[in-house]
Amino acid sequence: MNELFLVIAITILAVISPGPDFAMVTRNSYAYGRRSGLLAALGIACGVQVHVFYTVFGVALIITQSPMLFMAMKLLGGGYLVYLGIKSFTHKSVLTLAEASASAPGAWQLFGSGFLTNALNPKTMLFVVAAYSQVVQAGSSLTANLAYGLFMSLTHWAWFSLVALFFSTQRLRRRMLEKQQVIDKVIGAALIGLAACLMIPGVAQT
Repeated sequence: MNELFLVIAITILAVISPGPDFAMVTRNSYAYGRRSGLLAALGIACGVQVHVFYTVFGVALIITQSPMLFMAMKLLGGGYLVYLGIKSFTHKSVLTLAEASASAPGAWQLFGSGFLTNALNPKTMLFVVAAYSQVVQAGSSLTANLAYGLFMSLTHWAWFSLVALFFSTQRLRRRMLEKQQVIDKVIGAALIGLAACLMIPGVAQT
């Protein structure tokens, strides 16, 4: 029972801490509407399962014990965040509320953006590895381990769905769209900064 409470506490604290997932859902929600934010949130929740599966089946041990492989993953994830950040920072088109909803990307693109943001995020990888290695007992069954992973995904989905619902309200969207160029630059800079925080320490240690 203590194991369960620890997993719950660690997961909630990790999920609500600001990061790339939050920036991704916020931008999709205020720019394109509720459906877009919820699809990105669903993609994030599914992306968590990538980390869960390789952790449960032992691949995480290889990654954490191989500095070169871990560095490659950090660079890949950081590079994707930089790409998203530059894309947001250089976004120049100004949309009205109606135009923004009409120009929303397709469902798979929105889902994929959330999925890749989480699946390539070393922060999530470290959180999942830490949760399993520090909390879950060696004798835990595969079913229990996968159930913990499902809880992690559901917690991500619930939290980022709430974020999507909040930032997609009509009044807030209208105000944010009026300042969209400034907000896009702030989100872009935040994503690039997060990428630097992930990559630079690892580069310095190699």
